[in-house]
Amino acid sequence: MEENLIKTLSPLVLAHIGDAYFHLYIRTRLLDVTHNITRLHDLSAEIVSAPAQAKIYSDIESFLTDAERDIFRRGRNAKSHAPRKATVAQYHASTGFEALLGELFLRKNLTRLDEICKKAFETAFKEQQKKL
Repeated sequence: MEENLIKTLSPLVLAHIGDAYFHLYIRTRLLDVTHNITRLHDLSAEIVSAPAQAKIYSDIESFLTDAERDIFRRGRNAKSHAPRKATVAQYHASTGFEALLGELFLRKNLTRLDEICKKAFETAFKEQQKKL
């Protein structure tokens, strides 16, 4: 995608792309954990939830560059609908996280995208293991 077009996209559009990417990434990584479809669904739904993504972001924020934190802030501050199963702050943080992933994907910065998603998965999966 052209650089100038990416700059003009709404943070919510970036989050839409980032959400799709993160869902697929998490579902694929969970195949190393289980092949039980119910367990795959339950784990992936928990990890991609707004509360989990907000926690992920707070845990990996120091790993991010200033430019990546700026993308997160743009997404977090975007006007969006009220959350269903999360606080407003968690929902906005998850939108910021997804916007970051979406922008990295569209810019084809796949190495960095993979680094962030790997760290996010490790963080989220540790949280899931604590609950067991």
